[in-house]
Amino acid sequence: MSGCPMHQSSDRARAFDPFGPAFQSDPPGALAWARDGEPVFYSEVLNYWVVTRYADIKAVFRDNLTFSASVALEKMVPPTAEAVEILKTYAFDLRKTLVNEDEPIHMERRRALLDAFSPAALESHEAMVRSLVRDRVDAIIDTGEADLVKALLWEVPLTVALHFLGVPESDMGKLREFSVAHTLNVWGKPSDDEQAELAHGVGRFWAYCGAVLERMKANPDGHGWMHDMIRANREIPEIVTDNYLHSMLMAIIVAAHETTALAGANMMRRMLGDRAAWRAVCRNPDLIPNAVEECLRHSGSQVAWRRVTTTDTTVGGVPIPEGARLLIVSASGNHDPRQFENPDALDLWRDNAASHLTFGYGAHQCMGKNLGRMELRVMLEELTRRLPHMALQDQTFHALPNVSFYGVDRVLVHWDPAQNPERRNPALRAGTRRFPIGAPDVRVLTRALRVARLAPVAEGVLGLTLEDPEGAPLPPWSPGAHIDLHLPGDLTRKYSLCGENGAWSLAILREDQGRGGSRWIHDSLRAGDIVHTRGPRNHFRLDDSAPAHVLIAGGIGITPILAMADHLRDRPHALHYAGRSRAGMALLDRVTRDHPGAHLWIGDEGRRMDLPALIAAAPPGAQVCVCGPARLIQGVEAACAARPDLILTFEHFDPVDTALDPDRDHAFTVELLDSDLTLTVPATRSLLDVLHETGIDVPCDCGEGLCGTCEIEVADGGIDHRDRVLTRTERAEGRRMMACCSRAAGDRLKVRL
Repeated sequence: MSGCPMHQSSDRARAFDPFGPAFQSDPPGALAWARDGEPVFYSEVLNYWVVTRYADIKAVFRDNLTFSASVALEKMVPPTAEAVEILKTYAFDLRKTLVNEDEPIHMERRRALLDAFSPAALESHEAMVRSLVRDRVDAIIDTGEADLVKALLWEVPLTVALHFLGVPESDMGKLREFSVAHTLNVWGKPSDDEQAELAHGVGRFWAYCGAVLERMKANPDGHGWMHDMIRANREIPEIVTDNYLHSMLMAIIVAAHETTALAGANMMRRMLGDRAAWRAVCRNPDLIPNAVEECLRHSGSQVAWRRVTTTDTTVGGVPIPEGARLLIVSASGNHDPRQFENPDALDLWRDNAASHLTFGYGAHQCMGKNLGRMELRVMLEELTRRLPHMALQDQTFHALPNVSFYGVDRVLVHWDPAQNPERRNPALRAGTRRFPIGAPDVRVLTRALRVARLAPVAEGVLGLTLEDPEGAPLPPWSPGAHIDLHLPGDLTRKYSLCGENGAWSLAILREDQGRGGSRWIHDSLRAGDIVHTRGPRNHFRLDDSAPAHVLIAGGIGITPILAMADHLRDRPHALHYAGRSRAGMALLDRVTRDHPGAHLWIGDEGRRMDLPALIAAAPPGAQVCVCGPARLIQGVEAACAARPDLILTFEHFDPVDTALDPDRDHAFTVELLDSDLTLTVPATRSLLDVLHETGIDVPCDCGEGLCGTCEIEVADGGIDHRDRVLTRTERAEGRRMMACCSRAAGDRLKVRL
């Protein structure tokens, strides 16, 4: 068995079977055990290595030289001799497509065919998508019940796909049959008898695509992506070959509609199954783009991809031999708590939902992702506006058994037509809402919460607790997490969560010399008021694998540090809390009550931290977490320079001046190595702005160099660091930068995107 491991896997790993009922019904749930303890393991049932954690999956996607995509369309079950002979009768010759070809030809072809997928080009398709969805909803709106898959979620994506490709919109039922045959043939586990039947279906699909292609070639002025490919075939036949045209037409008909159709079915099942989420979107359509993204993360249609190693390598620290086949389970990575807070919950306000792996990543990221997003957003907007009272019927959900795609085959719903809103207001049928092409704008993801309690927790420090106005539970958060408060005057401020037992509590220091946010909270906010928040999110995480922790807080920096100490109460840790006086030290009563061993360093009592001594005494391998004034963080950083065995983690709340100055800043070029693109960043634009305009999804939270969400890996080039995230050592290494504020120190950068 090629790639068979030399080390021993666990019994559970050896027995893992993706065709079993657990994985087929809930792919990420079936691998929770692996994410927790055996994130890269060998499956004897499959003869595949299985990769389950977000960072490891992303690393595999990123390195398309070590991890070849050549096996992406390889049959999971070797074909029978009978199936091979049947396919020969159809002259079947499916070879390379965008998903299973390697460099250098892959990027040459991708670049030649990319223009039609730019955000600007896709805008021209929105009116067609809207018209299709509206017509399908018109057909069912007065019936009171429907199967959304049959009525809307399958036919619309297929029609859009054919329109985009320029393929005649005919034989819809036949194409559905063909897609199912192709999916089961490649990613399923058919029996010998089923293989013969599927071979006929796949062969007919191949022949059908050949006939369509010949008709399209006879129309040199045709419009659509396939016509673009036909013209490229004439201009660069050595890159876009005749077989490539035929293979791509067959593959893209499946890819362009099947994944979107399945994603739509999963989305409607999840949204209607969570009445609070459904009501939230009905009340606030601004949530729709992120609701789509969160459904793609939580229950995406693309479950896994396959790769094969071209050399001996490691994944997640596990040695993998040359020639080993990998099943990289993106659905599992999308539920990795190291990347997503409370990952198994459907959270419409999750502001890093767009960093999911459902679209893949890097050179093989789905080119049609923004077209799929557009379709799902339009479908969700039409249904929530016109049928907000729709509900799921009792039903059992089924999905096509295979290892790579997941989507339920029906979504039965019902409603009372007499309650249709447009019967009272016919203008509601038309609607006017449009969403920008691309990843969602997280700035609109505000959650309205009520101030439940307000009380001083020290001199100049106000404590407040927030709650849902309707009494719904708020999402859990992990130690180090913070939320944003949106305040009058277009102010947004970040505050760490520090409540006991998961309460959304904050402690806010009044800063009279600040920008006005804390003054407004102290002077104007009252119990019962409604405030708008974003989050929670966590860029200041505890490393639970560390053998010990050293927690250092200065002043109001106690807020995230105290939550960490609460979490570590029964594990080796030391808590150090410094302040000028007891009266001004926030939450001091909780610190002394719950952490009697805490070290208090109080200035007016003559006790000051000796940072070099404190760090020198830290246990080997400990994580050092520090939050507080810049001088404290700098002091800890300097002391840690002598202890390379320690893990230093810190958080700033002092913003970066991100204003660009054409007299100071200069233009530069950036090579995106994973995407094989070269972009120009003007002196008046940030790198993040230019990436977003190109359709490259890079998450961003603060935009001020504080949070670290827009971090990108730098392969070459000097960096003008302007963030508050990286340590001095990390800056000196020159391997990472924050795209929102940092720039090239010279004329060129090479980054891993």
